[in-house]
Amino acid sequence: MSTDALPHVLREYALLADGERGAIVGPRGDLVWLCFPRWDDDAVFASLIGGAGAYVVAPVGRFIWGGHYEDGGLVWRSRWVTETGVVECREALALPTRRDRAVLLRRVIARSGPARVRVTLDARWDYGRRAATAFRRDAAGCWHLRSGAAHLHWGGATAARPASGGRGPLILELCLDEGGEHDLVLVIDTHADAGEIPDPGLAWSATAAEWERRIPPLHGIAARRDARHAVAVLSGLTSLGGGMVAAATTSLPERAQEGRNYDYRYVWIRDQCYAGQALARLGPHPLMDGAVALVRDRLLDDGPELRPAYTTGGAAIPDPRTLDLPGYPGGTDIVGNRVNRQFQLDTFGEALLLLAAADRHDRLDGAGWRAVEIAAAAIAGRAGDDDAGIWEIEPRRWTHSRLVCAAGLRAVAARRGAGAHSASWSALADALVAGCAATATHPSGRWQRAADDPRVDAALLLPALRGAVPADDPRTLATLRAVEAELTTDGYAYRYRPDARPLGEAEGAFLLCGFVMSLAVGQQGDAVGAARWFERNRAACGPPGLYSEEFDVEQRQLRGNLPQAFVHALLLECAAAQSR
Repeated sequence: MSTDALPHVLREYALLADGERGAIVGPRGDLVWLCFPRWDDDAVFASLIGGAGAYVVAPVGRFIWGGHYEDGGLVWRSRWVTETGVVECREALALPTRRDRAVLLRRVIARSGPARVRVTLDARWDYGRRAATAFRRDAAGCWHLRSGAAHLHWGGATAARPASGGRGPLILELCLDEGGEHDLVLVIDTHADAGEIPDPGLAWSATAAEWERRIPPLHGIAARRDARHAVAVLSGLTSLGGGMVAAATTSLPERAQEGRNYDYRYVWIRDQCYAGQALARLGPHPLMDGAVALVRDRLLDDGPELRPAYTTGGAAIPDPRTLDLPGYPGGTDIVGNRVNRQFQLDTFGEALLLLAAADRHDRLDGAGWRAVEIAAAAIAGRAGDDDAGIWEIEPRRWTHSRLVCAAGLRAVAARRGAGAHSASWSALADALVAGCAATATHPSGRWQRAADDPRVDAALLLPALRGAVPADDPRTLATLRAVEAELTTDGYAYRYRPDARPLGEAEGAFLLCGFVMSLAVGQQGDAVGAARWFERNRAACGPPGLYSEEFDVEQRQLRGNLPQAFVHALLLECAAAQSR
């Protein structure tokens, strides 16, 4: 593996995304992850998890790295201070997007002093196993090559040369005077004849205009820049069909050498609902509409057999398998996910909460109300079944699942469209809460995880936030006190105690739970405490402002797949709550 493609700590990676796929870029200008044509398809660049293949744009010689996103989108600027000046690389996946075609834009800029930059294009289909073939440079100086099902067309690289024997990676040396710029355009297409390579100036203008259209100004909101960035991340992870993947990557370990490596390149119904509800706090938004349409259609198609997650195309997720790759250090190389065989009751409650939020904005049609009826009937029919719950573990009658379903039922029962169903849905919600009160109230007065599991769980803060029980219910207050006393440290929150080890040794702090703590403290009227929780967890990222699922408090490192959509969704919801 080239030294340019050696792995970095996760906090240093940036995301380029166009909704149908995402690219991960490191501090040495190393684009080390891109699946094509969709999120869960084979990787063309896979060195992030130990496969071959990368697309590197980096200065020659010694340099110091920095970088930032342009405000309101996923246009990233790598910035290197070299021994002769300052070099930048402006990069993005071009918009508007197409399912069958990705366009990578990279513009090298000599900000001060001369710049010498080395570019390497090493495309390898099937997670690095199939090298590119059919290298050809046309009369216009554009390179054309093929790697598996991907046809690559590279403009701006006329002077590039294959590294060895006409078949190796393409290498390009750029020398720019101060103020000089050079555009590289890489088109990855499912067709051999992809037409002309886009004009870089026009492609950049169209991309900037599309991001401006997608990201609302959010004037007056707390942490405005980060809130807008959260919307950009959620938008970048959302496909044309409205499905938002949970993360752009697979197999990045939550804990080194513990086997907790998962493929998150799929659409989780729960995560989709979290994002839709957060966006609904800001007012109607196309991403909210897309979330509503996706959840509605899945309920209409699958009813009580609703799966926890799907591909962006609405298909079933494949079973897990390994790729025989080294993996990211500390992890393995999993594709597919075992969630495809789980039942998660709380997804029906979250679906109802999302659909009710859409109706509050007058965005729920007749088909949406049919989906509401299906979800409510599914809760009535399956509330007694064991389920895998929010944390996707062994099946039990988890308290959180039933209380969130009660919250969803209360939310839709309060809407005018509920009609004659309102009384029965409210009664079902009352029955669910009463059942949990009878079997899952801890002797201390708080909620416990399940009838046969007395532990406290940070997820049990959500039912009061979503309206299952009042904010001043004694169980709400006791649960908040217990979570803060038993599951938090140094301003970060953990899910639950999986074993007797101290917090932080079994797993990292769960950033979702940290933002939930902010909302829960704020619900009790403690604005200062809510702000402290918000700011502490908002800081748990690297320079690109991306969040993973877990945060290693001691080492201040991100853990798990990147970027984790539901963390950005809860950051956005917290920002809206802070503004109020």
